Amino acid sequence: MPATELVVKSLGTVGDKQLLVPTGKEGSSFAHVQDWLTAKRKAKTAVKDISSLVLVKGIKQWAVYQEKSGSKTVLTVFRIT
Repeated sequence: MPATELVVKSLGTVGDKQLLVPTGKEGSSFAHVQDWLTAKRKAKTAVKDISSLVLVKGIKQWAVYQEKSGSKTVLTVFRIT
């Protein structure tokens, strides 16, 4: 299942889930999201799947990963096609 990285912005929360909206810009494409995860694991970067904690407007299937970068928390969102 091909995965495309999306640039999103947060619009707050809906119920207990964070609402993310794509800005229209797309990032890297991968044959499978597992390719991205493998690269992160080889780089010894800890990532956590938080897909069940967010909603992405206008996307039917998505995967969202959270990682720490210094003192920041970075969310990486993929559209699964």
